[in-house]
Amino acid sequence: MAAGPAATVGGPAEGFMHVVDPNRKWYNNRRLIVLHGWLVLLLITSSTNGYDGSLMNSLQSMNQWKDFFNNPQGGTLGLLNAIQNIGSLAGYPFAPYLSDGIGRRPSIWIGAVCMLAGAALQTACQNIHQFIGARFLLGFGLSIASNAAPMLVTEVSYPTYRPQFSSLYNTLWYSGNIIASWTAFGTSKINNNWSWRIPSLLQAIPSVFQFFLIWFVPESPRFLVSKGKDSQALHVLAYYHANGDEQDPLVQYEFEEIKAAIKLDQDTQKNVGWKALVATKGNRKRMGIIIAIAWFSQWSGNGLVSYYLNKVFDTIGITDTSIQLLITGILAIWNLFWAVFASFQVDRWGRRFLFLTSAAGMLVFFTLQTICSAQYALHGKDSAAHAVIAFIFLFYAFYDLAFTPLIVSYTLEILPYSLRAKGFNVFNLTISVALIFNQYVNPIALKNIGWKYYIVYCCWLAFEFGFLWIFVVETRNRTLEETAALFDGEDLAQIHKATAHVTEVRHEDYDEKSSDPGLKV
Repeated sequence: MAAGPAATVGGPAEGFMHVVDPNRKWYNNRRLIVLHGWLVLLLITSSTNGYDGSLMNSLQSMNQWKDFFNNPQGGTLGLLNAIQNIGSLAGYPFAPYLSDGIGRRPSIWIGAVCMLAGAALQTACQNIHQFIGARFLLGFGLSIASNAAPMLVTEVSYPTYRPQFSSLYNTLWYSGNIIASWTAFGTSKINNNWSWRIPSLLQAIPSVFQFFLIWFVPESPRFLVSKGKDSQALHVLAYYHANGDEQDPLVQYEFEEIKAAIKLDQDTQKNVGWKALVATKGNRKRMGIIIAIAWFSQWSGNGLVSYYLNKVFDTIGITDTSIQLLITGILAIWNLFWAVFASFQVDRWGRRFLFLTSAAGMLVFFTLQTICSAQYALHGKDSAAHAVIAFIFLFYAFYDLAFTPLIVSYTLEILPYSLRAKGFNVFNLTISVALIFNQYVNPIALKNIGWKYYIVYCCWLAFEFGFLWIFVVETRNRTLEETAALFDGEDLAQIHKATAHVTEVRHEDYDEKSSDPGLKV
């Protein structure tokens, strides 16, 4: 694998920008506005995931929930937190075959149905066994929907806005996190079981929208081409990317590039089946990076905060339920701010710069958090406890520069179409394995060795920085097909050859105000 900046290929801005209408913006083109509305419907899949992550954290701080389920501890508590990811593991064998077989939209609908059933059971459950079953259903449905939704976002987005929207997918995890945190903070004042049943019921809202509206979302042009439905794929590209003009230079460039990339995979058969994920040097390089960033995203110390923040608070002397919930809610807003900020910098600053800055900042502030936790544990200093809270916030600011916005978008853009569903499934599987490991090990380790457990993560963060420095490849300012082909040099040349006849056309004589004559700005 190439190291450092040398891992980039060719001129990044030479690919498609000359065929983009410079006046076609997200705010002045009617069909782009509609497309972005449908993309939001897909993005909220991540909100469902974030809602659940924060919900379990908040429920564990509620006396009403603990009393109803007889204050779960140890292995039972670990199972309650892990069962959603166990449900996800059960769904992973089906997810890529559904996404590639019946399409992205039907897969999202099936996932929404499962999540609606899980949310209904969780709201109405009468014992801990039903609660565990409900969370299994939620995880199963989420694994199917979250395999298809981000791929559809990536594959239908307008090229100049794809990096931002695909980065926003994982970023909106925090929107669900915020809603869950503040909902639980409010309902915790209710002195009966509705204090935790109401947040459980609200978890169904994103799936309700997807259940009814997903069929209005355009299907992936890549999926349509792969099924021989070229005319439908061209119609989707033209309708949303060029006001219906099938001869638009950008539409023709995208269409020819998609056809060339998928035909190349079909002709060579090198990217067919699970073995293809490791069959070539380029694919092994992809999968090494993907598995690493998936594991890093859950094993950077953030797992201690995401699911066991109340246990962390206990170690530094913050035991009041209201204060714990308040800090959790504020932290969610802080995370969303930094993740959204980073999502809009991905093409300006580059993926590599964001990954390295993120890892370096996390290492610094997690080390400082460890030192202050030790000071509180050894000497009982209140100032040290307050410093821990500050360093948690600063740690997350750097985590959110890369490991919130980039892990999904970067994974999807470096995978070719024929491997995208399977490779992304491996990414999600890796995250689930890391989460299950964390959810069983973290509470045991915190109980037995307290702040000393943080030292393990300090060492691991140093390793992460070294890995990212060596292996992360810069991908900014490229189309989806060009980015995927960076790992297979001869494929990139063939894709460029397929679009060569389009590159002579340039968008230079457009109305200065708007590319959509029906929309006044």
